[in-house]
Amino acid sequence: MNSRKLAETWPYPRLGKLVKSMRTTAADWFDEKGYSVHPRMPYCLDKRDNWKNNIVLSEVAAYIESVKSDSKKSRRPFPLNKYVHHGLSSQAMVFNLVGPLIVTGDLEPLRLVVNQQGIKWPEGVSTASFEYEDRAVFNEDVAQPTSIDVVIKDGFGNPKLFVESKFVESEFGRCSVLDDGDCDGSNHMNDLSQCYLHFIGRTYWKRLDDAHFTPMLEGESFCVFGMYYQFFRELLMALVKGGTFVLLFDERSPVFYCRVGNVERGVLPFLRRFVPRDHHGRYGFITVKQLVESIKQSNRHSWISEFERKYGLIA
Repeated sequence: MNSRKLAETWPYPRLGKLVKSMRTTAADWFDEKGYSVHPRMPYCLDKRDNWKNNIVLSEVAAYIESVKSDSKKSRRPFPLNKYVHHGLSSQAMVFNLVGPLIVTGDLEPLRLVVNQQGIKWPEGVSTASFEYEDRAVFNEDVAQPTSIDVVIKDGFGNPKLFVESKFVESEFGRCSVLDDGDCDGSNHMNDLSQCYLHFIGRTYWKRLDDAHFTPMLEGESFCVFGMYYQFFRELLMALVKGGTFVLLFDERSPVFYCRVGNVERGVLPFLRRFVPRDHHGRYGFITVKQLVESIKQSNRHSWISEFERKYGLIA
């Protein structure tokens, strides 16, 4: 059997199949709505300024626009992703899935899913918002700081549940210094003078050491921030704040977690080995399907059927 035939028998799901399917689904949804799209990419709107056409509920788009406006006044710009007008944008996806819960003040479907996965929900009357950041945590004094898609605050207004969303991404965000060719990707824990980010004052390594990750990582030859920069920053952010990090992802993607028989695969099972056991209860994941089902069972959100159509969740 040649390699092409063997490839057809590979037992694990592949991301490319999901991406291809979702491009068709997104293109069909935009076409049905009569929206202008990119001439070569019908699954992407024609320009970023039309990002609101990628949002299912107009109330959610208005809410995001209001938050953006308020952020400008406070000189803390709302980080709207430059690809938010793309039909496969994970930021748009989380706006569409969690946004209506925020706008209506009904976080109960999300709370139920989080609790079902054994993840602690913030105490008291909780509130939620998009794109949480705190420059002081890692001394990120310039440029875009670590930003987490959704934060749930407890009854005292303290951020406690940090939710990052992924859709068709092939990885957690990597270190830009490595991507720019200015680092070889090796582990510089024992000589931080070799780390550009440490040199300019970022405290990622200090936070890693404070949270007792050092014994788990010092024997590795590669830099965990290089390939998994986003995961460790966001997990550390949650730990510093005394909270929990949760990944929300599409279960059709094999990238972050998939299970075939008794075999677990994906980035999350792999990274678990680098996280101290004491912190294993401080991070977890929920799937888009789980949250969709919880929202449907509430019988309070008629928009969820349109979300299912937009993201190909209806057979």
